[in-house]
Amino acid sequence: MKEMYPKKGRVILHVDMNSFYASVETAYDSSLKGKPLAIAGNPEERRGIIVTCSYEARKRGVKTTMPLWEAKKLCPELIVMRPNFDRYRTASTAMFEILAQFTELVEPVSIDEGYMDITESHELGSPLEIARSIQNRILNQLDLPCSIGIAPNKFLAKTASDMKKPMGITVLRKRDIPSILWPRPVGDMHGVGGKTADKLKGIGIETIGDLAAGNEIQLKMVLGINGKRLKDRANGIDSRPVDPDSVSDFKSVGNSTTLPRDISNQQELFKVLDGLADKVAARLKRKNVVANSLAITIRYKDRKNINRGRKLRNPVGHKEEIAELAKQLLVGNWNGNPVRLLGITGSDLASTEDAVKQLDLFSYEKEAKKEPLYKTLSVLKEKYGKNIIANAASKTKTDANKGTQTSFNKDFLRGFKPSIKGAGDEE
Repeated sequence: MKEMYPKKGRVILHVDMNSFYASVETAYDSSLKGKPLAIAGNPEERRGIIVTCSYEARKRGVKTTMPLWEAKKLCPELIVMRPNFDRYRTASTAMFEILAQFTELVEPVSIDEGYMDITESHELGSPLEIARSIQNRILNQLDLPCSIGIAPNKFLAKTASDMKKPMGITVLRKRDIPSILWPRPVGDMHGVGGKTADKLKGIGIETIGDLAAGNEIQLKMVLGINGKRLKDRANGIDSRPVDPDSVSDFKSVGNSTTLPRDISNQQELFKVLDGLADKVAARLKRKNVVANSLAITIRYKDRKNINRGRKLRNPVGHKEEIAELAKQLLVGNWNGNPVRLLGITGSDLASTEDAVKQLDLFSYEKEAKKEPLYKTLSVLKEKYGKNIIANAASKTKTDANKGTQTSFNKDFLRGFKPSIKGAGDEE
């Protein structure tokens, strides 16, 4: 099979789950199969927005971000469900576990898509055979459809996976670019949003081919440093490696909740902050980081938002200290009016292992008492590896007490590094 792989260069797959949230719900409840299904942020309100929908609903004109009232008008029999992010995270983790059986080079980019570098996986078959095996395993084991793009780089692989949905497998080579990519409208290109497309059209660039042949100086004037990057992409140039560690790239951890009713009682608001602090602390722990800054969000009955934060002398990661700081921020910034939403965000994150506390006289004694524990942990890490404690802790505590989150961050894949097992054997 080695001759089917390039002597120089790479073979990249982009695996993109089809209508992921709706597909997960259908896999969970088979009675939903073949029916128009939509996942909406707030089904009880007419102004709710469609998050995603099944292909049966799409055939009726229902689209992502469409107002619920409009979708119902197009498809009166539409089944509408609230998102179940715990369920989606579980399915996503299982999907990435399957991908990791084919190569260690798996880069999650969101809850429902990821890149794979299979350049060194030739013993498992040709690129097309590997793609078919992945697609079949995800369908047979998880009852979830996906599309896969095969290409020499990430940009072309992503472009290819969008070409056939659902359940498509597309090969896109550099030699195919002039005939397949260049005739398409520039707005269809991955990485070109509506505003960028308008700017490009303003200088006469209508197609991806026009962009590929564009003047670099002019592009830089209109788009800045992004101009050359997009021109390179239009020519099929993309040197980015598949980076399994990119899942660790994050800047903040936050959680917010809309209250069941407007609340103006301080003790009730404190209880809400306790719950939020618990969730933020759990996410920080999963990431193995601490926060050097903490902020709260307060939304009043009139929908006015305020955000107030504090740079911390010592980093925080535990529920109690996060809750205490959040309460101090609330007391110092709340005007007493009824509150509709509360949120807590930890930012300026640092690895727990690398975080250095600037201890004052009051905290020194408390930390000193923990020194025997720290020494014991150090011995264990030296003997069994630095992840022995973190991995054990993460496996004993689940997200069972976690409320519904609308976060699309990649928290659930933090530390996702399973080994390759039996990739050549169908399970």
